[in-house]
Amino acid sequence: MKSNKKFNVRAITVTAVMSALGAVLMALEFAVPALIPDFIKLDFSELPALIVTFAYGPGWGILVCFLKNLLHLFFGSTMGVGEVSNFVLGAVFTGVAGIIYKHHKDKKWAFLSCVIGAAAMAVFSIASNYFVVYPLYVKVLNFPEEAIVGMYSAIFPPADTLLKALIIFNVPFTFIKGMIDSVFCFLIYKRISSILKKQ
Repeated sequence: MKSNKKFNVRAITVTAVMSALGAVLMALEFAVPALIPDFIKLDFSELPALIVTFAYGPGWGILVCFLKNLLHLFFGSTMGVGEVSNFVLGAVFTGVAGIIYKHHKDKKWAFLSCVIGAAAMAVFSIASNYFVVYPLYVKVLNFPEEAIVGMYSAIFPPADTLLKALIIFNVPFTFIKGMIDSVFCFLIYKRISSILKKQ
């Protein structure tokens, strides 16, 4: 019982710290205008959530995704739309990766869980963006869908509908973003795992 209590205190403390770090990484987002419209930003804020997922389980990682977006609301510029998108996709990524790793805890499956999680996030981004996020951009931010599609087609003319744009641009972008987080996680996790799991 005492050991479990110590674990919970450590997990809560690490989750809080990683959530704050995730919020900071979200604030350091940057555009990649030659590859994707500049209202879509690249950040590495899923990295702390992925680390916590591997250390304590998928539920803790999803909690990091939620808390970092809650913190980011105070200095975000999308009136919550960007935070909704980031949370949903981050939860899919860390949730899928964490569930797989929970049942197959070795290096090979750790890598595969990240690949599958990133792929799930990329595929899910089509539905989440098409049915939730972009309609919110239109309604909350008064950002017309025609203008959104125009920004995509300016980079690649065949992306002349929202669905085509999401498949052509957002799916590979989201997958690559997840894999970058995964690579950094692999480089960092082994060095700090003993600290994270210390009883």
